[in-house]
Amino acid sequence: MDTAPLGGTWVQDRQDVILDAVDATDEALVAQVAGGDRRAYGLLVDRHLGRTVTIARRILNNQADAEDVAQEAFLRLWRHADRFDPGAARFGTWFYRITTNLCLDRTRRTPMAALEVAGDPADPAMDQERSLSDQRTRQAVAAAVAYLPDRLRAAVTLTYDGGLSNAEAARALDVSVKALESLLVRARRALREKLAGWGA
Repeated sequence: MDTAPLGGTWVQDRQDVILDAVDATDEALVAQVAGGDRRAYGLLVDRHLGRTVTIARRILNNQADAEDVAQEAFLRLWRHADRFDPGAARFGTWFYRITTNLCLDRTRRTPMAALEVAGDPADPAMDQERSLSDQRTRQAVAAAVAYLPDRLRAAVTLTYDGGLSNAEAARALDVSVKALESLLVRARRALREKLAGWGA
């Protein structure tokens, strides 16, 4: 390969490497991170930061704490990528388990702050009245989720916000699928009771 910085072959090879990295699976990228590849790490951060912060915020009920947890989770990814076993779980399951454990550790250490409920911006295409009703519903559900005990809140968050299957969420919480399903049943019952009590 021509290694001159401006050589056509070298430039083409670099572009191929970049395109390959962008198209790589999470599992392939984490293997590269284990070898010290900062670009692969950056791609994983780009792919998972938003969902990581969302999961942490729903569990912790606090944006600043959620951002701290996300930062710590990605730091652990950088330091311990070699511990990921692709034969045992998907990357998302493994990483969101780290995130959930950090959140649960934090809730044990410090009292939870009040929920900062902020509605999503209204879709201009939607009817204004419907938009307001949907926003109120989202806020009521988010507030009700905030009242759930830590493990119930984590189960709901991983399953609904994190998009994990029951099996993946169970692995993330280190419980059986049956135990996870029991947590979800209890969480849904508690949410219905809380929302009914609010008249929502």
